[in-house]
Amino acid sequence: MKADCMEKKVIEVKIVSAWKEDDIVELYKTGGWWKDSYDPAEIPALIRGSFAFAVAVDQTSGKAIGMGRVLSDRVSDAYIQDLIVFPQYRRHHVGTKLVRALLDHCQSKGVTWIALIAEPGTDMFYQTLGFKPMDRYVPMRFPSER
Repeated sequence: MKADCMEKKVIEVKIVSAWKEDDIVELYKTGGWWKDSYDPAEIPALIRGSFAFAVAVDQTSGKAIGMGRVLSDRVSDAYIQDLIVFPQYRRHHVGTKLVRALLDHCQSKGVTWIALIAEPGTDMFYQTLGFKPMDRYVPMRFPSER
């Protein structure tokens, strides 16, 4: 999308408790995080189960063009994950608006220890928003069959 076309777009970021399943599946596919074995009917539970779920909406189409969510114990700790913006909307501060909305939500609820795992090449983006690498910590994952 050309920059001059992007400037005419009105993008709104909001915390939601539900959203169109097709929009969210398309975003997960763009991130490479959707498997054919996943059931789109589980998207509402995924959104409801998140401490916060943010969507960036192109107001002209009403379509979600970005998303992110927070998992939390709702008391002290939170983790931002699943942040994705469609490629044609990147470099227009959509990701920044999503992260700030998620941070604001956490902080307004008193949750102040907020972390994430940055994908390779995205660490500088998060550092510009105030995140810092956690020295001596190694992200780990338990492998699954799913």
